[in-house]
Formats: sequence, structure tokens, C-alpha cells
Amino acid sequence: MKPIGEVIKQKPWVGWLLFFGTMIIVFLLGLLASSIIERRAEAVFAYTPQVEHDQMEPRLEIWGMNFPRQYQTYLKTADTTFQSKYYGARKIDMLEEAPELVVLWAGYAFSRDYYQGRGHLHAIDDVRNSLRIGAPMKPEDGPQPGTCWTCKSPDVPRMMKEMGIAEFYSATLAQLGPEIVNPIGCADCHDAATMSLQITRPGLIEAFQRQGKDVSKASHQEMRSLVCAQCHVEYYFKGEGKYLTFPWDKGFTMENMEAYYDEYGFTDWVHSLSRTPMLKAQHPDYEIYRFGVHYDRGVSCADCHMPYKSEGGVKFTDHHIQSPLNNIENSCKVCHREETEKLIRNVYQRQDAIHQTRTLLEQVLAKAHIEAKFAWDKGATDKQMESALKLIRAAQWRWDYVAASHGASFHAPFESSRVIGLGLERAQEARLEIARILASLGYNQPVPMPDISTKAKAQAFIGLDMNALKKQKKSFLDIIVPEWIRIAKDREAEYTTKKL
Repeated sequence: MKPIGEVIKQKPWVGWLLFFGTMIIVFLLGLLASSIIERRAEAVFAYTPQVEHDQMEPRLEIWGMNFPRQYQTYLKTADTTFQSKYYGARKIDMLEEAPELVVLWAGYAFSRDYYQGRGHLHAIDDVRNSLRIGAPMKPEDGPQPGTCWTCKSPDVPRMMKEMGIAEFYSATLAQLGPEIVNPIGCADCHDAATMSLQITRPGLIEAFQRQGKDVSKASHQEMRSLVCAQCHVEYYFKGEGKYLTFPWDKGFTMENMEAYYDEYGFTDWVHSLSRTPMLKAQHPDYEIYRFGVHYDRGVSCADCHMPYKSEGGVKFTDHHIQSPLNNIENSCKVCHREETEKLIRNVYQRQDAIHQTRTLLEQVLAKAHIEAKFAWDKGATDKQMESALKLIRAAQWRWDYVAASHGASFHAPFESSRVIGLGLERAQEARLEIARILASLGYNQPVPMPDISTKAKAQAFIGLDMNALKKQKKSFLDIIVPEWIRIAKDREAEYTTKKL
């Protein structure tokens, strides 16, 4: 084989080829090195604090200066355009969708107004605009407690620190209105110094303490669900001070919590038609999720609802908290290899099955309440009605436990089916009991059913004066809320001046 020098002398073009080839390689290596340096610079800049603030800083935009990618993606929670089969991020009047709910909540504020929840950035506005706040259902109920604000704002931990936890809960919603102005944000889940996940609401910590568990020892992966479980859980307002409490002392099942409430003798309200002492489920998302396959496999809430994404050299958690159905490539398909259409179809199959039986239970429960009222009107006694009312309470608790949970039919379809099935059984037993009572009172015909085919007709049937409520609400939004906002702006300016 000839030496390379001799080859170049005989064929000069070979030398030029080697020269240009070397230049191209050097150029490409330079581009690679430049890209690596640029990506490293991006990563360093992304996690280098640009401003300093303390833990009680409630404003999302201040935290966002240090973490612009997370901030920009979180702002997308304001978007309400995504719509799935059940139900996406749009605002939906659930009482219009299912007028039976008005009857199920007769005597309770949910019969006035119940909308599908929107993204986190709407938390404060959705509370202010709800017809559920304002005048109580009955004068003796008193004003809404400050506890209602607990999960809506990073202003809450600040106020709890200033006032005391029990004092915060025992204040009224109106008294705290000027202070609770920033929607759910960074301070609700992160430590300002380290940005590690942390629990900022006492309810979760106290619930685990009563079980002998220390939340501070939870792993990072566990915390990616527990920060959600601060709010996406079943809870109630305990005692005269309305102290927010999780009913987990006996365990996490639907029956465990029902037994807790029954032993405590707790009732959310007395139904205005059937006179049943009722339970109102909140949103037991974490509890139901614990009975699903994803929890069993160690998948956290954030893995699906806040998956990782990359920009340049930076990998970060996408803070556009949303349905995984709007982000299947980054959520579901990290683990699943099926086609997107098949994954969506699988989700809808589970949702369709639960929705069908849940809707049937709503209809049966509405009839049970109406029939119970009919029995009372016919002269039934407390003793005669005792068993039927217990069955109605149990049946509606089972319905609401699934209905109030976001994503129950996907998170744990088998558990959801079990609970709804038990609710149907008890609701039908209640109707049989009432039929026997009516027979003993000499009435053997079907109970006449009112026309509750629309929200307006159902509300009129249970005796709600919606025109008066809407006038009252307009006054609240035109007078009280602007005053809250004015006070909040004055205090924000004062706080900013002190910080500077």
C-alpha cells in the first residue's frame, strides 16, 4: 500500500478531499460543542434565581420570574377550549345537563348552582361568581365559613400564619374575601428556598398524623401525588369552628368514611323534600385513585396530569395541569405503546359504563326523595320513615362519592362500579320501604312524578326563587367584590413597597 504522501503527489484531488473533509468535521464538532455549551447555559439560567422572595409571597408572577417555563405552562390552565366526552376544561352547567341533581340537593346550595370546574387559574373567580355563596339556604345556617377558601389560593397559608389555623376556619368567607385574591399558584405546592414539594394545608398533615404517619418522610414520587391530595380529597367542616377535617381515621374506603360520619353523627344538611339527614361528598379523587391500577404501579398524579417536557437543554414538569386526553403523547404514551385512538377509546369505554349506571342512580334517587315527601304528606311517622331515610342517605352518599370525584371512572373503574352498584341497591330498597309505608297508609298507586326535565322546572319544584337569588348575586358582584379587589390592591402595593 502506497504512503498517503505519495498518493497525494500522484492525485492532488485526494489532498483537497481530505482537507475539506477535515474542515467539515471540525465545523460539525464546533457546532456540537456550541450546542452543548448553549444548552448548559440554558439549564443554568433556567434554575438561577432572578429575584428573591419568601414563602408567603402569594403572587404567581413573582415566582414565575425564576421559573419562566413552569410559569408559562401554568398560565395555560386558564384555557377552557379543550373538550372531551366527559367533560374537559370548559365551563358546563351540570344542573342543566342533569336536572335530577337539583332534586338530589334540595335544601342545599348546590341546587342553586353547580358548574364543571375549570382550570386552577379560575379558582377565585369561580368562587366569587357562584350562586352558592351569598344568602344561606336558611337564616339559621349563617354565613359561609372562611373554610371554603382553604384550597383556592396561596394567600391561605399566609392568613393561617397571621391569624392561626382555627381562627382562619372560624372566620366567614366574606371577612376573608379581601385577603384571598390570588388563584392557586406555586406557593401552594413548593418551598420557596429549595423548590421542593411541600404540604401547605394542615388538613392532610393532621389526617396522616391521626393514622400515625409522618408526611414529611414521604418520597419525592409520593409527594407528586400528596401535594394534589391536599385539596382533591373528601373533607368536612367539623364542629362550630368549621375546622377542615379529612374523615380518614377508619381508612380510605367509601365505607370507612361513611362509618366515620355515622359514628360522629355528622350531617351536611337535611333534605328539604325527603327530610333525610344527608352527606355531601366533596371530591374524593385521591381516595378513589388509591384503588386503581396506576396507584398500584406507583404512578403519581403529576406523571399523567403534569408530565415532563423538554425545551432546548432543559427538562421540566409541564405545569399545564389538565386532562391527559389533551396530552396523550407526553402522558399516556410514555408507558403505553397503543395507538392514540385506541387509548382514547379505552378511556371512553370505562367512562361510558360508569356514566350509564351513575345516571340511572341519579334518576332512582330523585324518585326516592319525591316519594319520601309524598309519604310524609300522607301522614307517615318518624318511626315509619327511619329505615327508608337511612337507605336514601347511604344511596346518595355512594352516588356522590363517585359523581363528585374528578376522573373516578378512569382512576378506578372497578371501585367506581362497585360503589355505584351498592348505591343502586340501597336506593331501590328505600323506594320499596316507602311503597310499603304508603300501602300501610292506604295508598297503593304509583306516586305522581313532577316535571323536572329542565333545571328551571326542577328548581321551581323544590321552591327556589332563582330570580331573587340572581338579583342578590348581581349586587354582590357589583358592590362587594370590587371593594374586596380595591382593598387587596392597596395591601399588595403596601407589601411590595415593604419588600423593595
